[in-house]
Amino acid sequence: MSAGGPAPAQPGGWGRDSSPGALATVARGLRAAPQARRGLAVTVLLGVVATGGRIVPPVAVQRVVDGALLAPGGPDAASVAWPLAAATAAVLVAGLAGYGMFTRLVRVSEAALFELRVSALRRVQDLSILHQAQEQRGALVSRVTGDVDRISRFLQRGGVTLIVNSAQVVLTLAVMAWYSVPLTLLVLAVFAPLAWLLRVGLPRVVAAHRAERGAMGRMLAGLAESVVGAESVRAFGAQTRANRRLHEAVDEHYTAAFRAGRLASRLFATGETVAAVASAAVVVVGVLLGVGGAITTGELLAFLFLVSLFVSPVQTATEVLNEAQTAVAGWGRVLELVEAEPDVVDPAVASAPSPSAVSAGSHRPPGVLPQRRLPLWIDGAGFCYPDGTEALAGVHAELPPGRHVAVVGETGSGKTTLAKLVARLMDPDRGEIRLGDVPLNGIPFAELRRRIVMVPQDGFLFDDTLAGNIARGRPGADRDEVHAALAALGLDAWAASLPVGTDTPVGERGGALSAGERQLVSLARAFVADPDVLVLDEATSAVDPATESRLQHALARLVTGRSALIIAHRLSTAEQCDEVWVFHGGWLVQRGPHEALTQQPGHYRRLVDSWRGAGLTPTDPAAGLARRERT
Repeated sequence: MSAGGPAPAQPGGWGRDSSPGALATVARGLRAAPQARRGLAVTVLLGVVATGGRIVPPVAVQRVVDGALLAPGGPDAASVAWPLAAATAAVLVAGLAGYGMFTRLVRVSEAALFELRVSALRRVQDLSILHQAQEQRGALVSRVTGDVDRISRFLQRGGVTLIVNSAQVVLTLAVMAWYSVPLTLLVLAVFAPLAWLLRVGLPRVVAAHRAERGAMGRMLAGLAESVVGAESVRAFGAQTRANRRLHEAVDEHYTAAFRAGRLASRLFATGETVAAVASAAVVVVGVLLGVGGAITTGELLAFLFLVSLFVSPVQTATEVLNEAQTAVAGWGRVLELVEAEPDVVDPAVASAPSPSAVSAGSHRPPGVLPQRRLPLWIDGAGFCYPDGTEALAGVHAELPPGRHVAVVGETGSGKTTLAKLVARLMDPDRGEIRLGDVPLNGIPFAELRRRIVMVPQDGFLFDDTLAGNIARGRPGADRDEVHAALAALGLDAWAASLPVGTDTPVGERGGALSAGERQLVSLARAFVADPDVLVLDEATSAVDPATESRLQHALARLVTGRSALIIAHRLSTAEQCDEVWVFHGGWLVQRGPHEALTQQPGHYRRLVDSWRGAGLTPTDPAAGLARRERT
């Protein structure tokens, strides 16, 4: 992680223009989902065939009227049969073509959107913790779910309508011009103002729908926060404030959705008016042309049918375009996520060789670590958040193999930032951190996650069984390894005491377990991972004495033989570590053994005094990390 690494992304907008054009968004979307282009020509051809079947009946009417009903010798019943047969066959073929087109659209769109949804979810997982924090979690979920669903609905319904209507307008205009060029030009002249209005109004509709989708994301984020934090809301009697915030989010979405709908309805009403004027103009001018002999009765009737076929897509155009703009707005939000550049990049992916690099011999593979425990070097690592806050200021330190270091300091001193940098959840913007001689940003994620594991304060538990959550510590871990981890940490008796043992469901976010029990699961998961370096953010929540004892003994066994960087919140933890690193204002201001630091005036002694004053001293000699033989 050299100083030349990627700078933290700036919040708001994911580093992209927030309002690209609709066509540009569609082009980006097709590039991101190549499955959507697969077989597109065949689908469009089927749409043209389906539309062609609608053009045949008006032509058949003209043939029947002019060639049979108004024939010079009187009505000719025999001349009616073949136009009716042709119209019937055309309608059947059109129906089959429409069915094939719809089936292909559904299959192709679902395959494309599956890949798009997976890509968006993978990108969320690839983005750093800092990058994810720039947008509310509910808004991120909205991009992967609601926005993709809107695209799906449009491709499967609006997409069918758009293809059929486009082909219908082109074919209808061609047949109309064949019957009467003057009447065709009249229809186009009447619709010309609508084309201008669409060109002016559609960008405003696009912007309005993007604003509506953004408001939807914020509303879902607020709703998720209210649901997840329901217990705290009730406990502190904060229902009124929570409801007010949620009401504001709902009201914001209502206002944005109403504005988008109002703009779309104006275009729709304009289209209806223009269509009515066009039909009336064709009737008046067509009758005048018929009186002058420029058009036959059958041709005029066919033309009126064709006008209705031309007007129908135009009348629904604003509705389809409104749905299209909603889908495009959602597509743009998804693409902003998919195309976001991760600021923490897996070197195994970033260094994938091109054929030219391989042939030239210029490809350099990611760093390879020797199969032994290695020291961790922190060489001038610093980090600033996007708002300019300096969290770490050029830290220099070393964590030798098998050593245990307690990282202490006041809130905001840089402890958690250091832990995230060591676990490479973020990259420093200056200096570097190395495992052995290899910078962390040169180690493939698969290898790095095997060597360094971070256990946060509140380890996240999935809605799975106890065994399922522990096995997530390492891909491929089986039930025997889970039981071995529990036994090694002295937690087998606790696990057996649960209702169904290791098959006990822990519930969503581990809600079926207490806070202390969730911490036990996190430690067991880390044991299964079997890393060389443990980064532990000690939990601050109070637990019952029995669980506290289990936690301390499990922690002592977990760190045995491993390097450990422990963000300590208890005096007992700092006392039992080999060394203490004291942070203040982002600087490493003191380091050394606990006993030596307590004899020196400075931040650590004041911190120890505050711990003792708060009663955060060990009450049991077994509490904390027991001294042990290093391996």
